Amino acid sequence: MGFIETKNWIVDKEREIVPQIEEAAMWIRENEVVAFPTETVYGLGANAYSEEAVAKIFQAKGRPSDNPLIVHIASVVQLERLVDEIPLHAKILIDAFWPGPLTLVLNKGEGIAENVTAGLSTVAVRMPDHPVALAIISEADLPIAAPSANVSGKPSPTLAAHVLSDLNGKIAGIVDGGPTGVGLESTVLDCTTEVPMILRPGGVTREQLEKVIGNVVVDPALEDDGQAPKSPGVKYKHYAPQAKLFLVDGTAAFLQEQVENAKAAGKKVGVLTTIEGVPNYQADVVLPSGTATDLATVAQHLYEVLRKFDEYDLDVIYSETFSEEAVGKAIMNRLTKAAGGDVIKEQL
Repeated sequence: MGFIETKNWIVDKEREIVPQIEEAAMWIRENEVVAFPTETVYGLGANAYSEEAVAKIFQAKGRPSDNPLIVHIASVVQLERLVDEIPLHAKILIDAFWPGPLTLVLNKGEGIAENVTAGLSTVAVRMPDHPVALAIISEADLPIAAPSANVSGKPSPTLAAHVLSDLNGKIAGIVDGGPTGVGLESTVLDCTTEVPMILRPGGVTREQLEKVIGNVVVDPALEDDGQAPKSPGVKYKHYAPQAKLFLVDGTAAFLQEQVENAKAAGKKVGVLTTIEGVPNYQADVVLPSGTATDLATVAQHLYEVLRKFDEYDLDVIYSETFSEEAVGKAIMNRLTKAAGGDVIKEQL
């Protein structure tokens, strides 16, 4: 359904439950859709037990219905009601990383809406590390299915203003808890395989996981768009700005050469770099996402910068590439998706 006005509840994440959170939780219990902040990005939440409510998520986002959703919980008791069992390694991970940016894929139990899991026998669940998110889930007293609160394909929202820009009039309300922290979505780990498998890199790195449970593998089909996704956010092109994005794997001089060629062809050109890289480029728009010495800052600002490019009516954007160590793996996963896999590689 459409809304004449999407409500905007502004809350202070440092305070206790307030009337705004109570009202937002009431809308979720009434099977409407509400956006709220997590420590990763803003989520678009609905009652995970209601097919009707979850369908409104897909409708608002324009999201393909074969793309499963992550269910957000506020307690392990809620998890126990959602899944068939919790394996030992999953319990160890819960103790180590929850609440936090780690989603666990487990065999589902009874009662969860079929469209949450896209018909799969598994369900993806996490406990967000954000007081507003936890307060809403607790007040609603329901597990909440929540993908990122953006139009499908666009960069995920890290500010309430991003949500309003995409979804005003399409959802019941937005709980504005300020900017998110991590900036990229959670790591998704399949705990139903013999060796736990990363289906989507994110805020918890492979190195961190292996320190706790030992060997972890990365799904070799991560970029295979031809199979049914077990994880949210791995099948379709995501995170893309309006202008065509290319990743440039090479020197700054090689990237600047791409800029000059595009400008000679009459195109308006943007460059995505770091604070240190800004002086290296002469383009119509040069935007930094964090600092090269701390990739966590690149992750934190990446979606905000991708959205910022949309303000300049560009034809093409060239982005630097980043080391795939630690959180760099998640950064490059998102940039590769945003570029539709298009990489320009310098031949040295």
